[in-house]
Amino acid sequence: MQVKSRPFGTTKYGEGVTAWELENASGSRAVILDYGATVQSLVVPSRGGKPVDVVLGYDTVAEYEENGGFVGATLGRVGNRIGGARFSLGGKNYELFKNDGENTLHGGARGFDKYVWDAEVKDGKLRMSRLSPDGEEGFPGNLSVSVSFELTDANSLVITYDADTDALTPVSLTNHSYFNLDGEGDILRHELRLNADRFCEAGADCLPTGRLLDVSGTVFDFRAGRALGEALAAEDPQTGLFGGFDHNFVLNGLDAASVYSPASGIVMDMRTTMPGSQLYTANSLSERPGKGGSTMGPHSALCLETQVFPDGMNHYSFPSPLLRPGEHLHTQTSYAFSVR
Repeated sequence: MQVKSRPFGTTKYGEGVTAWELENASGSRAVILDYGATVQSLVVPSRGGKPVDVVLGYDTVAEYEENGGFVGATLGRVGNRIGGARFSLGGKNYELFKNDGENTLHGGARGFDKYVWDAEVKDGKLRMSRLSPDGEEGFPGNLSVSVSFELTDANSLVITYDADTDALTPVSLTNHSYFNLDGEGDILRHELRLNADRFCEAGADCLPTGRLLDVSGTVFDFRAGRALGEALAAEDPQTGLFGGFDHNFVLNGLDAASVYSPASGIVMDMRTTMPGSQLYTANSLSERPGKGGSTMGPHSALCLETQVFPDGMNHYSFPSPLLRPGEHLHTQTSYAFSVR
């Protein structure tokens, strides 16, 4: 993997942002910004050999700062939602910023996606790191966190997360890339396979109710693979709440998901060590310009955000998102690309 860097712009705080370009032996390329440890571009070959950029993104720092959607960013300290913007640890209550109605979403007012990270090339990987200080966005403990990106010669983007803390704190790190395997248009013809027998029932506020529902006989059954357009068109009270999917699936194992586009022939296989993945079909992504004159909007992409279950610190039956002093967090998610 070859790594080059170039200036990408300046934040509203006057910080310089660098674009790090990864290229493998087969010519596939990824661009990672140190602003938000963000996947800005990911170019892989299609069935006919034509290169396709399979993630949504912006051309300028200002667009990343001003537009919502967390496009391509690393999320933390806790990705997804925390109900009531509060949780308790050891008898102490922690109040967070409410940036999603009464809830906290993707880290709060200024989550990990809105910082410039330190970056270095180490052991053949691009490593980005930062220290989230005690009290940042209301979370306890000093959290040292790093995210490593590797583009293998087998056309797999591997993202590895590591973290340590000096106090008990919730941590759930993920990437919020929006994938479109055609590079443009919608994802209704994309075929999704999800290795999950259950999903988290959600309320109108998109928070889990605490119930894990069986996917059998529902629009949530992607175990054999099905077109997203077919699933989105079917009537279901859960997808009706949000105009599509915005739910956590309980993964059965490392082989988590696969997405295929009949148009481009591109296949994306996702593997992860995380217990869950949020399927989001960009329901509330308002129409807006993207990089290179492209347009993004509702159902123009899908996200597969690997994670600990949403609001996990408020549901004791869920996998625990808590990291303790002396413990080391190490998780990994990979996206492998091929054609058929």
